[in-house]
Amino acid sequence: MYFFRMPRLTIGRRTASLPIVQGGMGVGISLAGLASAVARQGGVGVIAANGIGMIEPDYYADGRAANIRAMRAQLRLARARSSGLIGVNIMVAANDFQQLLDVCIEEKADALFMGAGLPIRNIPVARIRAAGAAVVPIVSSGRAAELIFSYWQRAYGDVPDAVVVEGPLAGGHLGFRVEALNAPEQQLEVLVPQVRDALAPFAASFAKRIPVIAAGGIYDGADILKFLRLGAEGVQMATRFVATEECDADRRFKEAYVACRPEDVTIIKSPVGMPGRAIRNRFLEDAARGVRNVSRCAWRCLEQCDIRHADYCISAALDNARRGRLDQGFAFCGANAHRVSAIVPLTALLEELKQGYEAAVLQGLAALKDETLGMIEGRIAGLRRDYDQARRKLAGLRLRAGKAWDARRGSLNEDLERARELVERLGREREAVRAKLDSLARRFPERLARLQAIARSIGPRPAGNPAG
Repeated sequence: MYFFRMPRLTIGRRTASLPIVQGGMGVGISLAGLASAVARQGGVGVIAANGIGMIEPDYYADGRAANIRAMRAQLRLARARSSGLIGVNIMVAANDFQQLLDVCIEEKADALFMGAGLPIRNIPVARIRAAGAAVVPIVSSGRAAELIFSYWQRAYGDVPDAVVVEGPLAGGHLGFRVEALNAPEQQLEVLVPQVRDALAPFAASFAKRIPVIAAGGIYDGADILKFLRLGAEGVQMATRFVATEECDADRRFKEAYVACRPEDVTIIKSPVGMPGRAIRNRFLEDAARGVRNVSRCAWRCLEQCDIRHADYCISAALDNARRGRLDQGFAFCGANAHRVSAIVPLTALLEELKQGYEAAVLQGLAALKDETLGMIEGRIAGLRRDYDQARRKLAGLRLRAGKAWDARRGSLNEDLERARELVERLGREREAVRAKLDSLARRFPERLARLQAIARSIGPRPAGNPAG
């Protein structure tokens, strides 16, 4: 029982209980056996249409017809083995793209993964919708996603249901120039948010969820969690599914993955003109030296591949490898193929991915706890610093206030002393004035009596008696 389960993945009308798409691996690596086993376990199983007819005995007599017949048979077989989600990976660049697409619509595949080109022109959208199939382009940039969705919006009044964004660590043919494989701006961690942002306006316009599915170099549960946190709603994995008991390839093909070392994973120049990632072996070393290993071409399955100028037929080489004849072919692989250590049952692989996912969640929670505690401790330390600074500032203010008060108190004491002296002086002056007034009061009756006596002595003279 897992406390932290992976989220579900909804593509169109169907929902997978695991957000894991098993990548389509062409020329017979992922057929009904692997796809139905993945679907039974809750993932999205994918049958690869490219070169599927090479499992038929008459492929070299009529490759186109063999592809169509094998595609129909494998879809029906997968349906008989599982009621889960079964998708098909179809190369837009293939010369029988339209015929294979018709078969997938007729057989009601749940999801149509379309890569190796832009699925824009001549897409029978009405028939696809009537069949209940979801459309999932495979892109390597936000610009490619926007081009596809803009075209669909104008031409069909509709948009695809999800997008697989494949980074430069994927296996097989890569949608990048060799010199761009290690560019920081081309890494999957950058592309996932870029594609998600490019799809946002279309999701709003059509009022639907358009999940982004991350692909290329995703190896374990921690990787799944990482890209879900970056905005993906699912992941596509291929390399991990090769080394399972249920994979449709020969055991010797699977053992090549187990045996390969980091230095064995290399980039090759494919006869179709694109870089590809594969496991180095004698066949590829001979091709790099210019040794031609071409016997025949059943039909021109890819327009840009001309057997007259190729060192080998890539379909034949991949089919030989699928059959375990690695001296006559080679195995495509993802960048992490060297990490594969054993061939295991599919259930064991999925259990490992679930455990790894939960462990990564728990590790993330532990890191979050440590980060949160560190943040809290840092905040407490900051508050302590602020408190100490405030306390020191308050002490300084108190000291300055005390000094100011002492200075002011001294000034006030001086003012008080001057006032006291003034009061005392005024008191003395008042006493002097009072003494003077008392003296005047005492002397006044005497003067008054003298003045009255003088007045009486002078008195009025009798009339007619002039002074003598």
